[in-house]
Amino acid sequence: MGLLEQIKAAGIVGCGGAGFPTHVKLDCKADWYLINAAECEPLLRTDRWLMKHKADEVVAGAKLAAKQVGAKRCVFALKETYTEEIASLEAAIKKAKSSAEIYKMKNYYPAGDEQMITCDITGKTVPPAGIPRDAGAVVSNLTTVYEIGQAAKGIPFTMKYLTVTGEVAHPTVLCVPLGTPFAQCIEAAGGLTRPDCRIIAGGPLMGKQYTLEQMEDLYVTKTTSGILAIPEDAPVITEKEVPLRSILRRAKTSCIQCERCTELCPRYLSGHPLQPHKIMRKLAYADGIEEVLQDESILNAQLCSECGVCETYACPMGLAPRQVNQYVKGELAKAKLRYQKKDEEYHARPERSYRRAPSKRIATRLGVAQYYDYKIDDCATLNPAEVHLALRQHIGAACVPVVKTGDQVEAGQLIAQSPEGGLGTSLCASISGTVTVCENEIVIRGGDKA
Repeated sequence: MGLLEQIKAAGIVGCGGAGFPTHVKLDCKADWYLINAAECEPLLRTDRWLMKHKADEVVAGAKLAAKQVGAKRCVFALKETYTEEIASLEAAIKKAKSSAEIYKMKNYYPAGDEQMITCDITGKTVPPAGIPRDAGAVVSNLTTVYEIGQAAKGIPFTMKYLTVTGEVAHPTVLCVPLGTPFAQCIEAAGGLTRPDCRIIAGGPLMGKQYTLEQMEDLYVTKTTSGILAIPEDAPVITEKEVPLRSILRRAKTSCIQCERCTELCPRYLSGHPLQPHKIMRKLAYADGIEEVLQDESILNAQLCSECGVCETYACPMGLAPRQVNQYVKGELAKAKLRYQKKDEEYHARPERSYRRAPSKRIATRLGVAQYYDYKIDDCATLNPAEVHLALRQHIGAACVPVVKTGDQVEAGQLIAQSPEGGLGTSLCASISGTVTVCENEIVIRGGDKA
């Protein structure tokens, strides 16, 4: 069985958030294989823990993946402030006699955006609406690379490393079976230290927010990078609760056209034609969104990565260009209008090097700076009695069950696979037990209580 078949059988998808099936991403040729180890979202520590404690496995996975795509250069991209992690990787690279390199990035947000990494290392801009492969590179998240190394040894992707932090008694990294309840992860971190919290799945900027009641129905998936407990009065929470109607009204009445949202936009600085201040202005003067949907500036909203620098760091008026862009993108999708790629060369703007948003300042603006410097080096493993495995944990078609209700399965056993001809991957049992097949998930009951 070749590496791509091993990766597909293991059920590996991009662990950085997007969830693109890894065997599909690596089925190409590229000059550069880049490992995203920046972990740029404030508060997350999962990739950093893996670099310190599983560096040998990570380097082995990177070597295999780089060979698969025929890369001339294999580069780990991580922040220069990660001194322990850099030392650990350097030792593992030397031990493995690997040709992999380490690129030390500045501590800015969003350093972990794969387009930012590609631009930083290769000097090439990924074209608008393109992917790193258009610039000769393939980018994988560090945790994904670790799982590639595991797959090569015949170990399926059934356990997930993730960070639990914020308002919990003992911030920690956990290694849990896929499908573990969020509530049990919070308990494993010592429980909440205050009752007025919201739960963020992922990082504070790009993650999704839930109430404590909603958390009871949340389970760990292949793309769960973190579980954050954040007070309800933190700006990262309150700013997301402003109604869309109010956001649009404020955009029309309060935007002073200072252009800071554009001047600090990472995609604009990389050379893309995205200009959020123009989108705000077009909406301000239009009688309705329909009137400007065909406008070039409006169509460019589809280039927005939704990183949030514009509203968290740039805007002096406290407006929300990102949320306006999200609204515009939704309207464009309804109208079936798409940005048309152009046959042009794009280059990073000269000011890019000095218009980067410092990561800690971003955390301060979000109201989560008190958790920013936590040193998290512990890792605990959970053994839940029941797991809920979503049939769609990735981009593409949902998995199709190959087991039926009442079946007994062993941990690691194939329980669902991608549909014939569809974009997807495999799903393996994360614990041993009895199966219940539901419409959108497979529940397994068995194992020991956490």
